[in-house]
Amino acid sequence: MSENNEALNQEETAAEAVETQAAPETAEATDPLSACEAKLKEAEDKYLRAYADFENIKKRLEKEKYTAIDYASEKFAKDLLPVIDALEMALLIEDKEQFEKVREGIGLTLNNLQDVFGKHDIAAVAHDEGFDPNFHEAVMQVSLDEHDDNAVVQVLQKGYKFKERILRPSLVSINKK
Repeated sequence: MSENNEALNQEETAAEAVETQAAPETAEATDPLSACEAKLKEAEDKYLRAYADFENIKKRLEKEKYTAIDYASEKFAKDLLPVIDALEMALLIEDKEQFEKVREGIGLTLNNLQDVFGKHDIAAVAHDEGFDPNFHEAVMQVSLDEHDDNAVVQVLQKGYKFKERILRPSLVSINKK
């Protein structure tokens, strides 16, 4: 009988332990509103953190975009610096006898500038195909028999384009019969 009492005592102790552990669960089970409120608060906290992260990323990307726009011409400007240096050196020459050397130096500098333009997809507007109002601006008209109608007779100022976009149209004189 003492074995039965011991077994009964162990069962009672185990039952008390189960009741103690189950007590908080039954409190939550009996109050589903507080459980839902806790889950809602947790979800709301996660949402606010995610939204704050999103706003921070958005601000950083916006700042990076404006920085990239501000410094987009940096490479082009660096490529032009040797051209400026060469022209400044040409201005320092005071000896009139060295005019041919200065003229040669300016020609080399112009070639260097054209190389920089080519490197950055800047090209002079072509004139061999006749007048094109998309690329040329007619400022004069002449009537010459040796040229076709609407032919470019004289280029008064070169035009330039960046890739396919016009930076400046050519100022030209065209033939009108």
